Amino acid sequence: MIVKIQPSNISGTINAPTSKSSMQRALAAALLYKGKVIIRNPGYSNDDLAALEIIQALGVLVESENNYLEIDSNGIEPIVRDVNCGESGLAIRMFTPIIALSDRKITIKGEGSLKKRPMNFFDEVLPKLIVNFRSTNGKLPLVTEGPMKPENIEIDGSLSSQFITGLLMAYSAANAKNVSIRVNNLKSKPYIDLTLSVMKQFGMKLPENRNYEEFYFSSVDIENGIDSYQKKTIYYSVEGDWSGAAFLLVAGALAGGISVTGLDVFSTQADKAVLKALMDCGTSISIEEKQITINKPLGLTGKPFHFNATDCPDLFPPLVALAAYCNGTSVIEGVSRLAHKESNRAITLQEEFLKMGVDIVLQDDLMMIKGGEGVKGAKVHSRHDHRIAMACAVAALKADGETIIEDAEAVNKSYPNFFDDLKLLNADVSLPTNNKQ
Repeated sequence: MIVKIQPSNISGTINAPTSKSSMQRALAAALLYKGKVIIRNPGYSNDDLAALEIIQALGVLVESENNYLEIDSNGIEPIVRDVNCGESGLAIRMFTPIIALSDRKITIKGEGSLKKRPMNFFDEVLPKLIVNFRSTNGKLPLVTEGPMKPENIEIDGSLSSQFITGLLMAYSAANAKNVSIRVNNLKSKPYIDLTLSVMKQFGMKLPENRNYEEFYFSSVDIENGIDSYQKKTIYYSVEGDWSGAAFLLVAGALAGGISVTGLDVFSTQADKAVLKALMDCGTSISIEEKQITINKPLGLTGKPFHFNATDCPDLFPPLVALAAYCNGTSVIEGVSRLAHKESNRAITLQEEFLKMGVDIVLQDDLMMIKGGEGVKGAKVHSRHDHRIAMACAVAALKADGETIIEDAEAVNKSYPNFFDDLKLLNADVSLPTNNKQ
């Protein structure tokens, strides 16, 4: 799909997309709950749909109503031998340990860029948990055969916190007792907070969090043996997504005053840190409990900023778009977190923004964006990465001339309505009449 964007002034109020981080964790917890769950404000991005297919493949019944899902689960009772995680990195990392709770041999597959992502973590960890496991030279497909037995383990948390999310949920579901998951060099701690928050809301056994270096499961029993029909129904509302909303907020900072609703400023989502970057560069912003308002665009007054994105690497793309319009060199830390995304995002951002006249220098763990020298409209490519497509679109709003984004349908992975929402904010966006253009 090709999308064309003309320089625009935007205005209006828009609701934030739903958080796939929140949605997918809720689906995993619903699978393990063994009872009825009502999920309100569900997401329907490609990653969300992949997680829905996974829990259905594992035996869960799902009914979709107007703005909620009704889920009935008896736990993990696989009805197929193959599970497909689509292109969702969270799904493969979170559900693999959960699937390993089953004593059936299950093959776990994926699509697109997920096939290239390293899965060596599971080769090292799952055999220690008495799982018959193998990968394909450290990549997909994976084959598991449990049941997994919680043991004391020590793991590397530097690649992604999503691996730890899956282990925490699986240990809890297995009623782990007197065992610890020790973690070295954990990144993205706020996402672990989100995982623990979801687990708490679903009544799962929680570990003692010892400064994110050790998660200790005590000898206390959870409520085993209770008939699922006697359990109370769990109601869970999916949060608004700070990752997707970051693009909207940056768009407002560049191209006009807007309001974004449906966001929780008390959320544990790491990407709410975008507010700090916006304020540091001089954005006029009003923050309320459920609404963020950009009062007016920066114009020529944007100041360069220094931001550490180690715990929130998904903010790199929108912040690059923001930095392109700030007067000077902005610095973003945490480049090492970008290698194993849908693309190698550091290189992709450098190459695609260079087409728009923005010079990006990569040095060790730093990304330096030389802003204030003008952004030009250009033909760019998403590289099949949703966040690259959105970053280019936001940067295009004040570029000199038309911007053409190829393979723009990549946004469906996390924010299917992104371009429609830009149009609702009065951006000049031309969408094809069909997705084959």
